Amino acid sequence: MVRVRPVSLERLADLSLTYQRLGLPSPAREYLLHKTPHLTLLLTELPREAGRFLRLLGVESEAPGREEFPSFLAGDRASHACTAVLAGRLEQFDRLVERLGLSEELRPLARALSDALRNLAGPPAALFLGSRRLEFGTRTHVMGILNVTPDSFSDGGRYLAPEDAVARGRALAEAGADIIDVGGASSRPGSEIVPAEVELERVVPVLRGLRACTDVPLSIDTFHAAVAREALREGASLVNDISGFRFDAAMPGVVAEAGAACCVMHIQGTPRTMQEAPSYPDLMEDVLGVVAAAVQQAEAAGVPRARILVDPGVGFGKTAGHNLFLLRRLEELRVLGLPVLVGTSRKGFLGALTGGKPAGERLLATLTSIAALAARGSVDLVRVHDVAETREVLAVADALREASEGGDLFRRTLLHPRP
Repeated sequence: MVRVRPVSLERLADLSLTYQRLGLPSPAREYLLHKTPHLTLLLTELPREAGRFLRLLGVESEAPGREEFPSFLAGDRASHACTAVLAGRLEQFDRLVERLGLSEELRPLARALSDALRNLAGPPAALFLGSRRLEFGTRTHVMGILNVTPDSFSDGGRYLAPEDAVARGRALAEAGADIIDVGGASSRPGSEIVPAEVELERVVPVLRGLRACTDVPLSIDTFHAAVAREALREGASLVNDISGFRFDAAMPGVVAEAGAACCVMHIQGTPRTMQEAPSYPDLMEDVLGVVAAAVQQAEAAGVPRARILVDPGVGFGKTAGHNLFLLRRLEELRVLGLPVLVGTSRKGFLGALTGGKPAGERLLATLTSIAALAARGSVDLVRVHDVAETREVLAVADALREASEGGDLFRRTLLHPRP
C-alpha cells in the first residue's frame, strides 16, 4: 500500500502571519496559502503504474514551466523504483488528486495524498476522556506515570502498596497531570510477561482509590485484554497498549465495547527481546506501518478514529540512534491525523547522552527532550514521571511555538483553509 510521508512542511500559521504583515485582507491570505510552495512529500511502496503516470504527467503538462502539478522526482529505477518525491503548492496537489481520481487504478494514490493533505493541515480532533475534553494544537498535554510494579526501570517498588499508589496518583493530579497512566507490569528491556491475574491484583485497588478521589482521566497501561476490560469497569477511560494490539487480538473489541479510547504503540519484538540488536531498513516506514495497521484494527472493531492515539515507542526495540532519529522526524506521524503521545521520561538513551547517568538523575535530559518536541509542535501528549517540572517546561515551550506578538502588524490570524 502506498504511503505518504512529509519531508518538509511550512506551518500555515507562520505563513499567514507573514501575509498579515503585508497588510493583505483575509481572502487574499487564504488564497496565497494555496499558492505558496511549502510542502514536500515522500512516497513509498508506490505502484509502478502510478510512478509512470506521475513521470509522464509533468512532461505532458501544458502549463507554463510545467507548473500545473507538483514537481516529481523518482527514485533510482534499479534499487528504489517504488519511491518518489512530490513537492509544490497546495493548489498543485489538489489538481493532482483530482486527476488521479479519474482512474480507478490510481485512486488508492489519490486517497493517500488526499488523506495526508487533510491530516497535515491542522491539529488532531479533540479527545474525550470521561467528562474531560482534551484540545490539541495550542497546549501539550501531560500523562503522569504511576507504576504499581516491583521492577520498573525507574521507580519499581515505590508504589506497590495501594495506599502509596493512590497517594502518588493524587499528587500527580494536583501537579497538573491531564491523564494518570496506571501500569501493573514492567515493560523495561529484558522483562518477562506478567500474568493478567497479577496485573489485576496490583491495579484494581489503585484504580478504585483514584476514581474515588480525583476526576482526572485514568489510563490503564496493559496489553492484556482481560486487564483492560476490568480496568475500564473500574473507571479507566483509556487503554495504553504498548504492543499495538499484537500481543492480544481481543484488545480492540474490549476498547470498542466499553466506548473507551486507546493508544497504540510501535514495538519491535517483545519487552524481553526488543533490545537484542534492533534494526530497520527504514525506521519511520516501519513505525508508520505498524501503528497504521493498529489504527485499522481499532476502527474495524468499532473504535471511533477520534478515540485513537498513536505512540512511536521510544526505547521499544530501538537503539539510541534510532530514538534520536525518531524524535527528529516525529512530524511524519502527522499524516495519520491522530494525537501523538511520546514517552522519553528517564529513558536509557538520555542516560547515554549525559555520561551514563542513572534513571533517577535524568530529569534535565528528559525536560530538554520534551521542550524540543513541544516547541516544534511535534507532539500532543508527553508521558512523564515528573509532572510539575514538565508542566513548567511546557508552559515555556508551548508559548514559544505559539508566539505571535511581533508588533501591531503581526496580529494573530488563525486560518484553516482546508476542510
